[in-house]
Amino acid sequence: QVQLVESGGGLVQAGGSASLSCSASGRTFGSNVMSWFRQAPGKEREFVAAISRTGLNIHYADAVKGRFTISRDNVKNTVFVQMNNLKPEDTAVYYCAARLSPSIGTEVSDYDYWGQGTQVTVSS
Repeated sequence: QVQLVESGGGLVQAGGSASLSCSASGRTFGSNVMSWFRQAPGKEREFVAAISRTGLNIHYADAVKGRFTISRDNVKNTVFVQMNNLKPEDTAVYYCAARLSPSIGTEVSDYDYWGQGTQVTVSS
């Protein structure tokens, strides 16, 4: 089992920045591919970014490429996402997810464990 707890987020003005953290406990954190997803009201949950176990393989959704940066600290069992130049369309609940498979996935069904989510609201 892996337990994931997100923190950060809140209300941010358009063009501003925010940082989210996801603290993991349970199974060895370093064995999991970690990702961020988001879900806006009335929309399906969508992939944002993923990072491999070693941090050497990273993948971003086109919508956030160049603005978001995912990273991880396997000593502190934490994954981060730095979000810059935020836009109103980035408003969503952001979820941290862990995948047991070593390959990066971009679908909700690829992931085995989920956090409870944290709200990010970007005002125009």
